[in-house]
Amino acid sequence: MSDFVSRYKQDWIELEELVRLARGWSRPLSAAERERLDQLYRRTTIQLARVSTRSADENLLNYLNNLTAAAHSIIYVAPRESAVHRAGQFVWEGFARTIARHWREHLLSALLVVAGALLGYFAARSDPVLAHALWPAIDERQPGSTSEQLLAQLRYGREQQAGTKFLFASFLFQHNLKVGILAMATGVLAAVPTVILMIFNGMLLGVFAAIHHEAGIRGEMWAWILPHGITEIGAIILCGGIGFMLGTAVVRPGAISRNESLLRAGREAVLTCIGVAGMLLLAALIESYVRQSHWSTEARLVFAGATAVLWAAYIAHGVFRERRLVRAELLSEPETAALTTNSAGVVQRID
Repeated sequence: MSDFVSRYKQDWIELEELVRLARGWSRPLSAAERERLDQLYRRTTIQLARVSTRSADENLLNYLNNLTAAAHSIIYVAPRESAVHRAGQFVWEGFARTIARHWREHLLSALLVVAGALLGYFAARSDPVLAHALWPAIDERQPGSTSEQLLAQLRYGREQQAGTKFLFASFLFQHNLKVGILAMATGVLAAVPTVILMIFNGMLLGVFAAIHHEAGIRGEMWAWILPHGITEIGAIILCGGIGFMLGTAVVRPGAISRNESLLRAGREAVLTCIGVAGMLLLAALIESYVRQSHWSTEARLVFAGATAVLWAAYIAHGVFRERRLVRAELLSEPETAALTTNSAGVVQRID
């Protein structure tokens, strides 16, 4: 057996070195090195088979077993990505792709919010009694308030210290997250409460605008609400979309069981929830540090416009990436991809 070992020992040493390099952090294997690793792995498995049948040398047998197992894991097991890399991929495109996969539910949620806003606005402008009925009584900005009273509220908090603004951001994040969770969780009740919540949130926005427009305050009011509102309202709309996803899974499970339908919708909902939490955190920070700043009305509106453009571009990027990956999957595995799409409602590629 010594002649056998001396004949192939150099191959084993080379394979061992390639395995060590592949497991290291210095650099990934080149294409030539991966091809060489594959060749040496196949040779060594043949040699392992010969040793296992012709030799009683346990040390050699264990060495070749461990070596081929290590090489096999590098060649056939998908490389494990770091948590940082996965998080980066989710931020870059994963979240946007989940939005793209369920654009119908999110669009329905957005339409309900807009409809509620229009209803609240025109109702409040046409009837002061309705305005008082729709607006929270504890808010100091009541229908009929003077422009001085409303402007004082819009400009309140600009002199606060950074620490106080941070605490305010924490409070806003917790409050908005509770509203979002309520809209999402009630989706399992056939999404009926989700519909009501989306319309109600839209109505509050409409009444708020009506109160200020009635007092002749337009530009400053929109400059006050839009910088954080675009992100915050967008997150609430997505929460409504999640509610509709869960409601659809309950009402129309399709050919699968209701439990399985909810489980599949829940996986997608979790991904969207993670992104929504990030949006609400960002909105809370903007609300504390931008809204409560001494920026001019023009600067605030420019910031709001830039925010809208960035979110639109981000979602468009997700739509493009999702369609491209779905198309590639359909071309490579048409039958499997079609089954996945039909049963789950989405292509199950969770990043």
